[in-house]
Amino acid sequence: MIIYGNILFLILIGTFVGASAGYLGSFMVLKRMSLVGDALTHVALPGLAIALALNYPPMLGAFLALLIAVVGVWYLEETSNVYPEALIGVFFTASLALGILITPEPELLEALFGSIEKVGLTEGIVAIIISVITIIITFLISKRLLTGVISKDLLVSAKLPDRLINLIYLLLVGTIVALGVRFVGTLLMGALVIIPAAAAKNISSSFRWYSLLSIIFGVISAALGTTISGLYHLPSGPIVVLSGVLLFALTYIIGKFTKLPENVD
Repeated sequence: MIIYGNILFLILIGTFVGASAGYLGSFMVLKRMSLVGDALTHVALPGLAIALALNYPPMLGAFLALLIAVVGVWYLEETSNVYPEALIGVFFTASLALGILITPEPELLEALFGSIEKVGLTEGIVAIIISVITIIITFLISKRLLTGVISKDLLVSAKLPDRLINLIYLLLVGTIVALGVRFVGTLLMGALVIIPAAAAKNISSSFRWYSLLSIIFGVISAALGTTISGLYHLPSGPIVVLSGVLLFALTYIIGKFTKLPENVD
């Protein structure tokens, strides 16, 4: 149960995590990596379970597991001639199954669906700081990421470090997923990354609108879901995700009739 006095603090944390997740998700949707984003969240579960067994912070276990997974995804993307999506799907589904088996039963539901009410002051401040840093780094590499989406040949001709940029991007995704599993759980964190961006794409006619709305929708999903969860003592993860789904449905209907103008000025 979330104490009323803590709700504003938890909303603040969710706002920053949601903003960074939405911004990262905007590129993930464009790069057609939605499966990767969802699958990455699954590998956090074994990391959480091992950290709990060794009495380490669960977020640390999730981060280390995701770090290994990110390097693996990056390597497959850069070197494998086999369908990397299929390999990723098999590997991360196995990770989820393993995590369910080894996670202690009392903590299993929290790990799967989030436990935002247990986030402490220090953990919350760290989440906010890391979210801000993630947004800044993503902005700094955004032009190169967008160039890679348009054409990898442009990156080669411009002599831009395509592989390094992709690795940095995946590391940022892994970091935010490690933060977010505490709020929405390992089963649903992928949705917090993907749904705000998908909702923004419904009504955007330019990349500037698209990236801006992805951030805004990420903030709204996290803030609204955290508020409802705190006031009505409901699980945070499903409410955050359903808030995002509602935004997607609304923007889908609106997008059938109109699109936002090209410029945000």
